[in-house]
Amino acid sequence: MTSVVTGAFGYIGKYIAAHLLQQGEEVRTITTHPDKPNPFGDSVRAFSYDFGEPERLAAHLTGADVLFNTYWIRFEYGGATFQQAIQNTETLFQCARQAGIRKIVHISVTNAAPDSTLPYYAGKGQQEQALVHSGLAYSIIRPTLVFGKEDILVNNIAWLVRKFPVFPIFGDGNYHLQPVFVEDLAQIAVSAAQDDESTVLDATGPEDFQFRQFVHLIASRIRPGVKFVKMSPALGIGLGRLIGMGMGDVLLTRDELRGLMDGMLTSSQAPNATTSFSSWYEANYDRLGQTYSSEIERHFKWQNPR
Repeated sequence: MTSVVTGAFGYIGKYIAAHLLQQGEEVRTITTHPDKPNPFGDSVRAFSYDFGEPERLAAHLTGADVLFNTYWIRFEYGGATFQQAIQNTETLFQCARQAGIRKIVHISVTNAAPDSTLPYYAGKGQQEQALVHSGLAYSIIRPTLVFGKEDILVNNIAWLVRKFPVFPIFGDGNYHLQPVFVEDLAQIAVSAAQDDESTVLDATGPEDFQFRQFVHLIASRIRPGVKFVKMSPALGIGLGRLIGMGMGDVLLTRDELRGLMDGMLTSSQAPNATTSFSSWYEANYDRLGQTYSSEIERHFKWQNPR
């Protein structure tokens, strides 16, 4: 079988592609940067998104059985908007149908809803709507907070703990999150492609943390003496904006903070991932936060050095 994975040179897409290759499948990727270094060598052929040329985009998909879609933007930047990303997603799904794709496995987020007051979650909900209305079989996978060695958000929490004498706790810090390991998420996504049934399911790890517990766990191994300071969300966003300006990046968005504090990175479904953040962190804490991870550098400003 042949599968197409969007963003296979990135984060979640790379793990999905690796699982598919392990199963002996042929894999292609559609990516913003087809000339990026290819971690899979000749095993994965890369094509550009070509949203403005639907015939070319459909050609990239022709002959494939399943499309695994991870395409989205974390925040608006440099002319890239949520609305544009929604329109691009609709084009991608239309091209998938034209190309004869059997099923689309789409990576969304827990508690996505088209009528959400948070643009990130609303956009994710509109992506889901576009898929449901595409006429194709689908599986919508809604992960909570995804962690792994390439993760930006968890790495930068560790970086802040290492670099600053205090760490902010927004509000009371009692709101919850249920982190899910990226390899478990990839396995859930690949398993969902096996049949023609249309499904919607969350991808949730086995542990449930209060936010203050989560950051205390991170600090306990890399800087036990860091001081935690309660801070209002508005002040936290302002401080995050200043740090982000210093790093040439966006450290934290209002949507991300509001979603976290509203418990949107949790699920009412039973956990279906097995790797605990605690055990993974114990094995990996020594390298987390050693350097800052920039979303803008990774996704918006990469250039071929040749």
